[in-house]
Amino acid sequence: MHIEAKNLNLAYGRDQVLHNLNFKIIEPKIYGLLGRNGAGKTSLLSIFGSFRQPTSGKLLIDGEEPFENAKVMQQITFMYNKDFTGETSRPSALIKDINRYRPNFDVNYAEELLKKFKLENEKPLHKLSTGKQSAFNVIVGLASRSPITIFDEVYLGMDAPARDLFYKELLKEQELHPRIMIVSTHLVSEMDYLFDEVIMINNGELLLHEPYDKLIAHGVTLVGDKQSVEAFAEDKDVLNEEQLGNTKSITLYGELNEAEKAFAKELGLRVGPVSLQDLFIQLTKEAE
Repeated sequence: MHIEAKNLNLAYGRDQVLHNLNFKIIEPKIYGLLGRNGAGKTSLLSIFGSFRQPTSGKLLIDGEEPFENAKVMQQITFMYNKDFTGETSRPSALIKDINRYRPNFDVNYAEELLKKFKLENEKPLHKLSTGKQSAFNVIVGLASRSPITIFDEVYLGMDAPARDLFYKELLKEQELHPRIMIVSTHLVSEMDYLFDEVIMINNGELLLHEPYDKLIAHGVTLVGDKQSVEAFAEDKDVLNEEQLGNTKSITLYGELNEAEKAFAKELGLRVGPVSLQDLFIQLTKEAE
């Protein structure tokens, strides 16, 4: 399956949330969706998940609009932090119910995950901790085996061991049953190794959509004495700079060519990579 946004806009009344988004998702990969609070991530994912229609423009899945399209909707699983207040069934019973309505659902795998996350003999879902409710959402998403599977910050409330188990299962599932997985997160430094591609939005606009490796290669840090750093940075796209005494550090956006690398070495500068989290912070800060 593939996803395409064409001049996609979404407004809530007079509040414009998404602005003229254009992109394509065409391969079974893990896509990291990044954006600050209020950037429009959940609003975008809710359109993917057929929860709402765009105000204008189009969101197409295999060339069809997903909203109220039963054929398309059956191929999408959108997991988010739900309110389970009225859910009095146990997780094991709910898994059997869900199996009836999701054509790709693997109930045996779901039951295996219930054991791994220690939910197989648990009390009713509404009485479980926030972390265990989040684990249940993860289980449903993984076992759905939907061609398009979306996790919108479902890790909230899960402790570090549970999150680590989620990440391992996510990678294993993608290897055994490749699909489009979209993961929205604020835990960038913890989850960046999962992503094949990164989609970054800021203030409702598409900031970038690039393969993870290519994006990381764009970021460079240089550290050295103030004058040398400033000489090198002239006419460069500087994302961030810090100074302590006469030592200065800058973050650049853009790969260095061989001549630039040689010049940096000549100036005695230390050249290093930039993490996805640092790039995310600096790129969204600059956009603001």
